[in-house]
Amino acid sequence: MKEKSERLKKLQKLFKLQQFIRDFFLEREFIDVLTPPMVQNPGMETHIHPFQVRSPHNKENLELYLHTSPEFHMKELLSLGFSKIYNISYCFRDEPNSTHHRPQFLMLEWYRTQEFYTTIMKDTEDLFKYCCERMLASGEEIKSELKNFSPMKKTVQEIFLEVLRIDILEYLEKDKLLALIRERFPQVPLPPEKDDHLLSWDDGYFLLFLNEVEPKLKEYPFIILYNFPHHLSALSTINKDDSRVCDRFEVYSFGIELCNSFNELTELDLLRERFNEQGRLKESLYQYKLPEPSEFYKTMKSLPTSSGIALGVERLLMSICDIENPFYY
Repeated sequence: MKEKSERLKKLQKLFKLQQFIRDFFLEREFIDVLTPPMVQNPGMETHIHPFQVRSPHNKENLELYLHTSPEFHMKELLSLGFSKIYNISYCFRDEPNSTHHRPQFLMLEWYRTQEFYTTIMKDTEDLFKYCCERMLASGEEIKSELKNFSPMKKTVQEIFLEVLRIDILEYLEKDKLLALIRERFPQVPLPPEKDDHLLSWDDGYFLLFLNEVEPKLKEYPFIILYNFPHHLSALSTINKDDSRVCDRFEVYSFGIELCNSFNELTELDLLRERFNEQGRLKESLYQYKLPEPSEFYKTMKSLPTSSGIALGVERLLMSICDIENPFYY
């Protein structure tokens, strides 16, 4: 009975939070949109693995996947003329269960056309504050540090200087970064030096960040990290004032990564180049490849200037309320 009662409380909190999110976007005149979960291409990120659809009736794997994000189809809506849209839906990623990961999880994404990503940054601050206030007003207990909400912003360069006393923008060459890690941070689990050819700059960065920087972010109730090194541009634009960094931000709350935002790349040739590189890496590292995102390339031809973000809904609940594992499934 106790387990059933605890599950009920978690679900009540989760469903309240979903409603408050919808109220927030309704007040700001966003349109709540639907996207298909079964797609031709689920996303091209190297280290994100999709589930392929199988037909038990015909006993064969189909050339269809469950989406890892609604991004491609939301951008199709932007290309058709929608300007302010959001979506809350389940996404699917082939990764093991943990306190922060599930094979299926609730994702909130929203996009604005003709807006720089700093507007999305303000949306995110406002949404977090709004959800804290609504949860508290509804009778739910929230973490005490959030009752006087005060967002913080730092560039990635600043957080590395603060935590590790290094300027990460001086280590934008792979060999230089790996040498730094081996000399100054021998506890970071790099593979043997003879295998450096198998690593990318991103691999070195994430090993350093996840082991030495991210644990320190537990001290921050809400912090925005922005101006990521250009290697991590993914589908974001390069900063027009400093080509060493890209127009991307992430939010951490008590050490939990909540969301990832881009000022969206709209140059088709550059996007195709990045996707091809990600595809090559995926095949090299994981011995499989995904179909070319041909439909998305058509979308890109008419995608307007825009910015967007993806936010984990259960993670948002974890950061606001004292719940270790709020996942529905």
